[in-house]
Amino acid sequence: MMMEWDYLLRLIAAGLMGAVIGIDRAYHSKGAGVRTHFLVCLGSALIMIVSKYGFSDLPADKFDPARMAAQVVSGIGFLGAGTIILQKQFVRGLTTAAGLWAAAGIGLAVGAGMYLLALAATILTLIGLEVMKFAAQMFGGDNRLIRVVVTLDGIKRLEELFAEIKAGRYSVENYSISRNSPHSVRVSMMIKSLRHRRKEEDLAFFVQKMDGVTLEKYE
Repeated sequence: MMMEWDYLLRLIAAGLMGAVIGIDRAYHSKGAGVRTHFLVCLGSALIMIVSKYGFSDLPADKFDPARMAAQVVSGIGFLGAGTIILQKQFVRGLTTAAGLWAAAGIGLAVGAGMYLLALAATILTLIGLEVMKFAAQMFGGDNRLIRVVVTLDGIKRLEELFAEIKAGRYSVENYSISRNSPHSVRVSMMIKSLRHRRKEEDLAFFVQKMDGVTLEKYE
């Protein structure tokens, strides 16, 4: 009976650690949030517990307890692949996928009873997601691309748009054009800032102030 309570404690601890990472991802509006990380961590812990203790009645020389838990490492790849998106030749979602992979590892550690190791991994994961992102922004290593979709009053406005973006210390890395009507065009752009320590929302405010430009989408 005591062992059952210990297993339950491990599941709760794994779920909480996964939820902590998920809260950080949800705060940044990522595809995999609190529930996804909670379930990944919880499920990994459950599989580890079953793998390690669920087959104790079988002869040890005829059963490998690590085989079942090992499937978590390969299986999490399918879930991680679902968070990776290809947008105009640029890949997004890799950090979220890596976070899910880390959450699975944390769940396995808790399921094995390695609470301290799992707690340390949770803290280090949060450091990697937040502190290192801040450091990258401080030292210019974070050149995140932002997708902006606008409608222009005529194709002639396109060159002026690019000139204004360049003057605002932004760079257009890629773009595509489609015609909305005989008098307007729709432009989808991937833009990054050339200045450090700049908020992502600044780009939206910058574009909205332009004459003859209607901001449709910003992500």
